[in-house]
Amino acid sequence: MAKLQRSTVLIILSFFAIYFIWGSTYLWNKIAVTELPAFMLASIRFLSAGSIIFIISKIMGFSLKISKKQLTNTIIAGFLFLTFGNGVMVWALKFVDSGFAALEVSAQPLVVLLMMRLFQGRKIQPMSLVGVVLGVTGIFLLVGQKQIVAQDGAALGMALIFVCMLSWSYGSLFVGKADLPSNFFVNTGYQMITAGISLCIVSHLFGEEWTSPVSWSVPVVWSMVLLILLGSIVTFTAFNYLLRIVSPEKVATSSYVNPIVAMMLGAYFLNEEITMQSAIASAILLTGVFFINTKKQLTIFSRFTFRKVSKSG
Repeated sequence: MAKLQRSTVLIILSFFAIYFIWGSTYLWNKIAVTELPAFMLASIRFLSAGSIIFIISKIMGFSLKISKKQLTNTIIAGFLFLTFGNGVMVWALKFVDSGFAALEVSAQPLVVLLMMRLFQGRKIQPMSLVGVVLGVTGIFLLVGQKQIVAQDGAALGMALIFVCMLSWSYGSLFVGKADLPSNFFVNTGYQMITAGISLCIVSHLFGEEWTSPVSWSVPVVWSMVLLILLGSIVTFTAFNYLLRIVSPEKVATSSYVNPIVAMMLGAYFLNEEITMQSAIASAILLTGVFFINTKKQLTIFSRFTFRKVSKSG
């Protein structure tokens, strides 16, 4: 692959994508899931995005050939990140606000760190220990709000999001050692296509009723278009471009911006309430994530941040 050219304009546009478009996917999913079944929504999104990626790959001359082992690994990765991680996340948005979900998801680096310790025996650095304490404190304050927990299905939504984080975190460790297609665009295309197929199967097993796009409301149609084109394709391309052009720690700053964007958009467009306790929890939690993202760990965290798109987004 030819060496990428450094362009100030492209860098600015790419940072805009990973900061604001990723943060916006929570809003778009929340709008869509109010009308569409969760697994149907996710299936259509990833089947469409994966198909478009394959078309673009062929136009650009990328080979779509992969080995059986690589296909198996893309199926596993697609399940962990998209089928389970994103599909269940969309389902959870039926019960919790989009901003709340984004803030809870921001604790993923904490879960990854603990899994690295548990499964790989990695030593947790002193600064990261501070981050773990702050992260746990932030999560406790976030989910301990009586006015939120009292809402119908809120506890279930919180639990589902936490399970999604476990799936994403384990997926991050899995792909770090798995044999996957070397071309990141082709790799993502396979993950999205296989996840889209499995989500379709899950949707029918749950008895979800599929509807034609012509019957969808205008806001839902626009949300789906934005999720497919911007949330699934543009941001991923921008993410990988930045990893090749700027330092990983700069790319990882999206972990701090996404929840804030999601909370602001949710409050403005959906009238979601931002409580004082949520604000305090977010400050403590994001500070903890900052301490966890030490330089030695930034490469791991930034490499897999895009799966959140996955994350919801």
